Amino acid sequence: MTPLPLAPDLLAVAPRVVWFETPEQALADPIRFMAYVMTHGTPEDVAVLRRYVGEDGFREAIENAPPGILDARSWAYWNIMAGHDPVPPMPVRRLPE
Repeated sequence: MTPLPLAPDLLAVAPRVVWFETPEQALADPIRFMAYVMTHGTPEDVAVLRRYVGEDGFREAIENAPPGILDARSWAYWNIMAGHDPVPPMPVRRLPE
């Protein structure tokens, strides 16, 4: 995925969905940032992000979502929106042995 710009509207969304780091840090990892928006964002936050990544960006984000961010409800919703039916299993964390 291409990097997200440090646009004022994205910088305004970032602290609402990734409250534990700076907006610039949050936007540095687009897939991770999108996973947080897909879980915690308002419809307005999603609309802002959609202007930058389009539907293909959301599809790429759900297909590469890191484990532990999306809840089960968001996982199901965004997979169906991406055309994945049946919904695949949620990503899981892999711990080293």
